[in-house]
Amino acid sequence: MKITPSARVLSMLGEIDFDEWQCVAELVDNPFDDFLDILRSGTEWPDGFTVSVTLPSSPQGVLEVRDTGRGMSYDRLTRAVRAGWSGNDMHDKLGLFGMGFNISTARLGRRTRILTTRAGDTEWIGVEIDLDQIKDDFEAKDITEPKSDPTQHGTRIIVDRLHRTRAEWLRRNGASLRNTLGSVYSWILTEHPFDLYVGGTRVKPVRHCRWGDERYVLFNGKERIPAYIPINERLQDGIACRDCGEWQIGSGDVCSVCGSVNLSVRERRIHGWLGVQRYLDKTEYGIDFLRNGRKIRRWDKQLFTWNNPDGVAGNEEPEYPVELAHQGGRLIGEIHLDHVPVTYQKDAFEYGDRSWLTAMELLRGLAPLQPQRARKLGYPENESPLALLFKGFRRNDAGLRYLVPGDGHKPVHADTRDWGRKFQAGVSEFQTDEHWWQAVLRHEEIKKRGKEARTTTSVPAQPDEQAVLGALGLPVDIPASGAAQLGTESGAVSTVPAQATMAVKETTETRGERLARYESAASPHAYLSRSFGHPELGYVKVRTLLLKPGERLLDDHGLSAPVLLDQRSGNELTALVDPEHYAFRRFGADYADLLLVELAAVLKVRARSDWNPSQLVAAIRAESLQDSVLDGTTVGAEARDLLSEIRERVAEVLDESGGYTAAYGHLSDEQKFATEEAMIAAGRVGLVGRLGLDSGFVHHVPALALVRLVEVMPASFMDGTVFRGPYFGVSSPSGKALSLARVTGCLADVATLGTFAGEATAPQLRRARLSIALLRDELAGEE
Repeated sequence: MKITPSARVLSMLGEIDFDEWQCVAELVDNPFDDFLDILRSGTEWPDGFTVSVTLPSSPQGVLEVRDTGRGMSYDRLTRAVRAGWSGNDMHDKLGLFGMGFNISTARLGRRTRILTTRAGDTEWIGVEIDLDQIKDDFEAKDITEPKSDPTQHGTRIIVDRLHRTRAEWLRRNGASLRNTLGSVYSWILTEHPFDLYVGGTRVKPVRHCRWGDERYVLFNGKERIPAYIPINERLQDGIACRDCGEWQIGSGDVCSVCGSVNLSVRERRIHGWLGVQRYLDKTEYGIDFLRNGRKIRRWDKQLFTWNNPDGVAGNEEPEYPVELAHQGGRLIGEIHLDHVPVTYQKDAFEYGDRSWLTAMELLRGLAPLQPQRARKLGYPENESPLALLFKGFRRNDAGLRYLVPGDGHKPVHADTRDWGRKFQAGVSEFQTDEHWWQAVLRHEEIKKRGKEARTTTSVPAQPDEQAVLGALGLPVDIPASGAAQLGTESGAVSTVPAQATMAVKETTETRGERLARYESAASPHAYLSRSFGHPELGYVKVRTLLLKPGERLLDDHGLSAPVLLDQRSGNELTALVDPEHYAFRRFGADYADLLLVELAAVLKVRARSDWNPSQLVAAIRAESLQDSVLDGTTVGAEARDLLSEIRERVAEVLDESGGYTAAYGHLSDEQKFATEEAMIAAGRVGLVGRLGLDSGFVHHVPALALVRLVEVMPASFMDGTVFRGPYFGVSSPSGKALSLARVTGCLADVATLGTFAGEATAPQLRRARLSIALLRDELAGEE
């Protein structure tokens, strides 16, 4: 019985689905395997380890892959181009399957020429595989080329008569191909002296932009959770077949699958790291899984979904990111699984293999990542490395608690993503995490100053000395200490003209010395330190500094100023801001608003613009501060994020106290109907029958129903459970009502915007954004 395949099979291999980059990678894997063998052998290789990919310059061009490896003998070349043959050990090589070469070359073009030579050979030898000419005898034409230098060595693969669509892609997407290969081979290119060139440009390894080894956050103010967790778990050695690659069960002398006696004991180890990216992204997060140094999976998100062993198929529960899903995620990792089998396309592991399941169990544990979810289902706390990171970094609030840069009010995700791009571009300032770290510290400093300012404005600046004298029984007409100054510094209104006309103390300090004094103790404002401008006006680079508390910002005439610009070299300006100026403290002006006024004047003169001041300010804000946009979509998403967090905490409290039945009883009939509908719409049909029997309904109640629950059950949710505000220990009814109103007032605003954001007016959006900030401050710390 003759079962030799038709020659047409070779041509049909090109129909197998391989992306263009996968085709090129298949041709890069083999020389990298050769390089690794040279390194393992300890052989000196003075000519270097280089693979060069020449891309087609036109649809009629050729693709060539050339390497500086050892080259092949005629017999080895014959086996290497034979479909289905592989001389590679299944456990040590990047190139695993004998079909990879045939699939990739057949998919790229109709004719492939392979030329190879070893040091000392007199010529290049090779073979030409022409898919339009080859017949059922599979005879391919031997070819040779003269060799000018006998010391030459290496292999060349030339593919021509390219598939038009794929040739066009390769011609136009050199940068994209370099970026993909830089990611796939990032570990190899970093750890070994290998060079890969595509289109004449060196491929740079695409590294992860993660927080440094020493960064961490404090959970509950005491548990230290690192932002980088090394993984190194040595499993029991196994016996594997060197021919078919199968791991053996038991200790027999022959392979249980192919019958080979070519068995060997091999190491099985899970190693690498899990960590936290310095910025959030909607797609670029997740775990990279590698085999023998090549990435098989990039940004894999399987570990972020919990598969309930008692659930039904398709009932998997996404766990990260859920609360702030629209912002994306930042948990990342790079895990090596050299002992786990992969698919022939090298784009997935064998997910049913026991070795893969063992790795998943070690990295993420068996229980849900969410502690309250795990407790509810009877699991002990998940103490896996991923669960630890989830506990420490699942939220994205600005500041030290979650290691997120901010502007003093909110996270600056757009900026941190931009810094991430500069990291990948190799800008030196962004290679370490220091830029992100300083932005976190500045956020905390600005936030602290804001709280101090609010406290100051709510407390009289000077004691009422006359009242004190009256209380002591002394004549009230006795001149009080500092009375003359009180006349100009006391009331809020009278402070304005007093400051505006304040004279400079006689001093010999020059302008330069004064500005240097301001700067010496000022702190940078990360969000407002950026490029400002407009295409019609030009741009300036601004470094914004906040004066230290107690310092007064005076202009050249000795008058108090909220913002002062100082021009440095070229287009660089330094902006000094006095956070204690009455414009900010008493009138609530935004730093950015007054800074834009100053910048508008500068840019107007430079550009000789005819725009009026309001046009200038509006244009510069729209161009330079796009992430401060106030629209229903943005603010609505912020409101829903916060509501999601509050729902989570309310549900957790009700689970612990058993108060869910009482809470459900407080809902109106209309709110109960709406909750049912929301559950069904979310696919939680099975939970409808448990309404009031657990806290699951909280995640689906109308947002305004949360306000009602807090109002009718304040003792359950105040005093540091969900909200910080005191309640139980407050003795007076009016005090209780005031403490509760601080929460419910803001919560009502946020709930309204989270439901009806699309119809909100600008004043309503401003109010909601302020309520979001205030309510976030009212949230209790992690318990």
